[in-house]
Amino acid sequence: MIINLFSDTQTRPTEGMRKAMYNAEVGDEQRLADPTTNALQERVAELLGHEAGLFLPTGTMCNEIAYRLHIGPGGDEVILDKTAHPLQFEAGGPASLSGAVMSPLDGDSGIFTPEQLEAAIRPPGDRYAPRSKLLSVEQTTNIGGGRVWPIDTIRGVLGVARAHGLSAHMDGARLMNAVVASGVSAADHASGFDTAWIDFTKGLGAPIGAVLVGSSDLIDEAWRYKQMWGGAMRQSGVVAAAGLYALDHHVERLAEDHENARVLAEGLAEIDGVTIDPSTVDTNIVVFEVANATKTGEELRSAGVQVTRLDAKRIRAVTHLDVDRAGIDRALEVMREVI
Repeated sequence: MIINLFSDTQTRPTEGMRKAMYNAEVGDEQRLADPTTNALQERVAELLGHEAGLFLPTGTMCNEIAYRLHIGPGGDEVILDKTAHPLQFEAGGPASLSGAVMSPLDGDSGIFTPEQLEAAIRPPGDRYAPRSKLLSVEQTTNIGGGRVWPIDTIRGVLGVARAHGLSAHMDGARLMNAVVASGVSAADHASGFDTAWIDFTKGLGAPIGAVLVGSSDLIDEAWRYKQMWGGAMRQSGVVAAAGLYALDHHVERLAEDHENARVLAEGLAEIDGVTIDPSTVDTNIVVFEVANATKTGEELRSAGVQVTRLDAKRIRAVTHLDVDRAGIDRALEVMREVI
């Protein structure tokens, strides 16, 4: 029996989701004639408090297009946390595709303060320095351990960004986890940003897709980059239907993943040789320390528990809809034996 805690990207479409995909009404997406894709774009835009949305294959593509919307090829700067996905896991895309200078902040579990942002913004008119152009926030934090940005902190960093004329982008790969954990609406989290997006392939359980939102003008421009960097997906309603199904059926159940993560964290805290503070587990990501993450990770995988090694000491385990409480209990049994 394999317990796959490698990532919430490991989820497989449920039977109900597969039926919704099979029955989806479709048309030519490029001509704006796919009704299912149109419905998903409109729904996500309303959900996040924006005018329009664009269905894209991946969340990484959402980030890349959004960065290009806000940053020109002239050495402009994006300010983000040092653990953020665009810096760590997008193959240098912001630099290659948008000419972006990536300026990382040393946040607390992926969350930085308005004061840190204020100190990082460069004074205008300095021809020797990059121009600070974009604030980027990751909600929830990934490598930071699934932490939820408090709404007051979001408003604080947005206030600083606006005071200095910066644009603002939210990487909302796990935004719905933050919504369920905090009780704060998706629009309250995301509407203050110029662009934002949610992913359907993580805790929401779809096999493909994300939706980028923004103003109608920005989304019109985003279509140009979608065309430039790969084109439309034609009858994309087949996969957009999975996103609609996920919004109907898989949002509230994220609370189960959060509870399973809490149980996992509390169990790990009882194992000699593990360092973790369960009170820091806000959502479905559990990051813990061991003496040798490479050795422990390999032994766990050999014993049937799939996890991610983050660095020499840290391991990440992510709960999701394909791992139930019995799976968590079994994973803890294996972890006790191995560690």
